[in-house]
Amino acid sequence: MDFTLRIWRQENEQSKGRFEIYKITNVSADSSFLEMLDLLNQQLVDKFEMPICFDHDCREGICGACGLYINGRPHGPDDAITTCQLHMRKFKDGDTIVIEPWRARPFPIIKDLVVDRTALDKIIEAGGYISVNTGGVPDANEIPISKKNADIAMDAASCIGCGACVAACKNASAMLFVSAKISQFAMLPQGRIEAKERVKRMIDKMDELGFGNCTNTGACEAECPKEISLTHIARLNREYFAAKIS
Repeated sequence: MDFTLRIWRQENEQSKGRFEIYKITNVSADSSFLEMLDLLNQQLVDKFEMPICFDHDCREGICGACGLYINGRPHGPDDAITTCQLHMRKFKDGDTIVIEPWRARPFPIIKDLVVDRTALDKIIEAGGYISVNTGGVPDANEIPISKKNADIAMDAASCIGCGACVAACKNASAMLFVSAKISQFAMLPQGRIEAKERVKRMIDKMDELGFGNCTNTGACEAECPKEISLTHIARLNREYFAAKIS
């Protein structure tokens, strides 16, 4: 398979970026998207040109580091996957593929396709933890929580913090990310002790860092690789209002 790649190149946050066009040929349909970029970078290095910088780590859809904006969609033209799980068979031979970094003010560009997503870490640091000693692993029949609530908490905890929800949102809102981190504790008795302070601190930090407001367009849920539900945002709002009036 042969492709034309329009890739965003930018030296740093202060410099002016631009699209550059690259041709790549003989790409296997079974190659992953990141393997295709590896092949392109090897060709650039062989020609003594600067390779393209992009984030990646586990390449198994677990860490969320590989986020790229591909043909107008976070993580590319497939559902419920990260960029590293995207394969070239999802494209047609001869396609032009546009590759960009996440576009959000709280995610400044470090270089090329790499952005600084430590803003999400700062939100977690503001309150995304519990201080109660949970002890050892209890017997399943002794856990004082229903399976339904445990499943909801586990689904929320599956958020990998890739930032696709922010990149997909027209307001660059981090509400889906924050709501997942709130829900994973709000559904558990261990998380109720600090629930009021947690939600206020995390919302305040999100606003401080410059993330936008949620207007319920649903783009975040549609592009989330872990299919985090919008219902978590509703729970976040309930938790926040309860904390503010108490």
